[in-house]
Amino acid sequence: MQNTFNLENKVIAITGASSGFGHHFAGVLAANGATVVLGARRREKLDTAVEEIKAAGGNAMAATLDVTDKASIEAFLDVAYTEFGRLDCVINNAGVEAGAKTYHTTDEEDWDFVVDTNLKAAWMVSKLYTDRVVAHEQGGGNIIMISSITDSRTIKGQFSYAVSKGGMTRMTQVMALEASKYNIRVNALAPGYFLTDVSRILLESPMADTFVKGIPMRRVGQFPDLDGPILLLASDASSFMTGSTLVVDGGHVCASL
Repeated sequence: MQNTFNLENKVIAITGASSGFGHHFAGVLAANGATVVLGARRREKLDTAVEEIKAAGGNAMAATLDVTDKASIEAFLDVAYTEFGRLDCVINNAGVEAGAKTYHTTDEEDWDFVVDTNLKAAWMVSKLYTDRVVAHEQGGGNIIMISSITDSRTIKGQFSYAVSKGGMTRMTQVMALEASKYNIRVNALAPGYFLTDVSRILLESPMADTFVKGIPMRRVGQFPDLDGPILLLASDASSFMTGSTLVVDGGHVCASL
């Protein structure tokens, strides 16, 4: 029986790949046969990740990327096409937050920083990727958005971040409808609370224990909890999925219904 989760001969680009989810996804996808192209501003961290992947027997390369700069995005995508002749999947993972701020305490610089990085950049990467899928007569593609359960469930002090993720999930649905003409699938992965640079302020605070008790599985996520979902979305196992948001949160959203 053919393994539809097999990623051999697939080239996958990941934004925000120098740490957190992006770094983890790169290792998982490479371990399952993909050639991964890692993009982020912190080149030294990317180079270290590439070395780790190659040492484990995988294929990877790094390219400096600023997702708020259109020219940088174009150069990043072009590296993949120059080196490998195709790009089967793009994972829009780059994300930031502005600290514990409400709509009232958020200033314009905070808003622009978060929305430009989390939302505008995901659209721009997707748009420019679609240009290349069409120009290279690739026959189709795959876009994965790394959203968050804050798209529908949030707490005070996550204003700009939650709004950007809500927009990303909605963008996934609209893009899926519009991208089907190019045979491009668009899906989102929405993690719950995992210990990352973005969530560290909350999960290492005095209220962390109380917060975790509100998660039905009584724990925050561990990075390996996302391995199966990302493999599903990146592989042909999800060939009839588009416009879907895959929630991985230990039941957190259910508890708030």
